[in-house]
Amino acid sequence: MSTSTLVALPAAVQPVYDTVVARNPHEPEFQQAVHEVLGSIAPVLERHPKFVEAGVLERMVEPERQIMFRVPWVDDAGRLQVNRGFRVQFSSVLGPYKGGLRFHPSVNLSIIKFLGFEQIFKNALTGQGIGGAKGGSDFDPRGRSEAEIMRFCQSFMNELYRHLGEHTDVPAGDIGVGAREIGFLFGQYRKITNRHESGMFTGKGVQWGGAEVRTEATGYGAVFFADEMLGVHGDSLAGKRVAVSGSGNVAIYAISKAHQLGATAVTASDSSGFVVDEAGIDVDLLRQVKEVDRLRISAYASQRPGARFVEGARPWEMPVDVAIPSATQNELDESDARALVANGVRVVSEGANMPSTPEAVAVFQAAGVLFGPGKAANAGGVATSALEMSQNAARQRWSFDDSEARLREIMRGVHASAFEAAERYGRPGDYVVGANSAGFERVAHAMVAQGVI
Repeated sequence: MSTSTLVALPAAVQPVYDTVVARNPHEPEFQQAVHEVLGSIAPVLERHPKFVEAGVLERMVEPERQIMFRVPWVDDAGRLQVNRGFRVQFSSVLGPYKGGLRFHPSVNLSIIKFLGFEQIFKNALTGQGIGGAKGGSDFDPRGRSEAEIMRFCQSFMNELYRHLGEHTDVPAGDIGVGAREIGFLFGQYRKITNRHESGMFTGKGVQWGGAEVRTEATGYGAVFFADEMLGVHGDSLAGKRVAVSGSGNVAIYAISKAHQLGATAVTASDSSGFVVDEAGIDVDLLRQVKEVDRLRISAYASQRPGARFVEGARPWEMPVDVAIPSATQNELDESDARALVANGVRVVSEGANMPSTPEAVAVFQAAGVLFGPGKAANAGGVATSALEMSQNAARQRWSFDDSEARLREIMRGVHASAFEAAERYGRPGDYVVGANSAGFERVAHAMVAQGVI
């Protein structure tokens, strides 16, 4: 995605964006994320001139702290390997920094800053009192032994630990960082600090401080958000045909919850292509293929009668009512959006972070498609992380059903906040404007109240 294709911004915010580009010239993902937010909030600034007077925007687009460090470790062959580690602590005005760690070869400062910036507003929308951050490394856990992953995680934490704490910064998982990696990271933190702060890491195993539904929460939340968007129009997911991209944690549980709500999710994908299963994706088989056997998505089709694999393509060519992009940023472009619209899509709920390009979003909105941006639609993961923090602080454990009910209620509140903000600022039904405006208002009011810091 080239930032040169982005539409012009309102005059009130253009200078702020120009400064972001000048200061961060080689960070296209970060620039794109800032542009998307700034393009929505000019009406908020007009209604609240004190935000302009206090320089809220100028401060909000600059992280409070950026940490980049060397991560040396030794592989199983005894060779020294060196990766880069990152943690960008964007905003702590609403609470301790909160955001996941991503281990993937694509990770760089631009990716982490885009994710951290998005996290500010996503976390604000949950109403859970958490700030925004993101981190990770260009380390690739695929093909590495468990011993190598453990050594890498320990080296990573040897540096990062000094910047963390349950009242300071609380990481979680993301792409490439699951319960195994979180266990290694938390264990090293505990050893270094000689403190058992259960609340300083979320996404932990349920047996040692983790929360029920945390694993499922992002995928479940994206489906709940889609159901809420339909509910405004007197409809629901029941009977709908759904396309889901990805085959990781978010995609698996989005498919699972869609089926539970009476829809039929017919696709899943990875970087090699996608599978179509008209009977509905078999979640148990998908989990076996991707999480246990760690095979390419084509293995699903070879083991599932009636399923087929489409090599080198994405699932957006399928006729569906609902699309839930759940793989990675900018995976759904303008041509994909036009194909979905032509095939009758009514709802798009982003399970991943910024998976739709700006051009794709414009196509959806012009066609009247209900579009749920990631900062609202996939807020369920971080919301449940906040619930995990609450349980750790109180030394409590809630049941799966209780936790899911709380998640559903939070997602209902996120939807209501975005929906009502869109109406308040004269853009009814525009969830991009609504989510950005509602999240921005909450953060901006706190920044004004706390002074120039």
